Amino acid sequence: MNTLNDYVAEYIEYCEYRKRLDQKTLKAYRIDLRQYTNYLQNISEFYFKDNLDNYITYLHKQYKPKTIKRKIASLKAFFHYMEYKEVITENPFSKLDIRFREAKLLPKTIPFHAIQTFLSTLYQQKEQATSEYQLRCCIRDIAVIELLFATGMRISELCSLRPVNIDFISNNILIYGKGAKERILQIGNPEVLSALSLYHGTFKSDIDTCGYFFVNRLQKKLSDQSVRYMIIRYAKLAGIEQHLTPHMFRHSFATLLLEQDVDIRYIQRMLGHSSISTTEIYTHVSNVKQKDILFNKHPRNLMEL
Repeated sequence: MNTLNDYVAEYIEYCEYRKRLDQKTLKAYRIDLRQYTNYLQNISEFYFKDNLDNYITYLHKQYKPKTIKRKIASLKAFFHYMEYKEVITENPFSKLDIRFREAKLLPKTIPFHAIQTFLSTLYQQKEQATSEYQLRCCIRDIAVIELLFATGMRISELCSLRPVNIDFISNNILIYGKGAKERILQIGNPEVLSALSLYHGTFKSDIDTCGYFFVNRLQKKLSDQSVRYMIIRYAKLAGIEQHLTPHMFRHSFATLLLEQDVDIRYIQRMLGHSSISTTEIYTHVSNVKQKDILFNKHPRNLMEL
């Protein structure tokens, strides 16, 4: 008779080879499901509603809402698989109330002038490079930041880009997002295209060796963490006190487009959000446009009394 651990291992294999989920998602599933098996220990009735309900209460005592939401989602997906495989006749989640109030955290953005200062610092460092190694690093770093801001892609999506995903003739980029969903974005800014083209020409042999578009000094795939450290270093050089992260370029991309009156449905598609409700959080951040309207375009300004 299979144990809960056996079913979890089978499910992870299904997610990896049938659903083609990325390694980060698989890692999260392993952690979350291992935690559930450890909580139950030797209890064989892992699918009983009461056991699951008690575990969810335990999660609420231990973690913040965002983490709880992810762990519950991992369990829901697992039990859906158990039902699909007819291991269980009824999904215990169908009788559970898992709704809870989650505080809305507004996405942290980078002011437009700070992004401009950041990019200017990158280009200055390139001009002031005193060695070929420094020059190559600057060329790569410029390409990374320009692409992050030009597309709003996630850092994991950027680091996973392969040479074949970028078409320098049509200037299209094929992005593989969460859940193996694909989307195509276009690069229209000539300076961004120039930065990507220069990087590609400079690092072509390294890219061919590595198999990924962005590479490190060891000709290996550039890691998320390397980009984080790089952003912190350039922010310090630029005199920007705000703590910057790669994801903040994504948030800024969305917010600044909203302030340019871009339809939120286009932004949803560009960000790769499956639901527009996820994208709508940026409408709470876009206050600059609102302030401009209320200060300069309100009908009261036209009244002379």
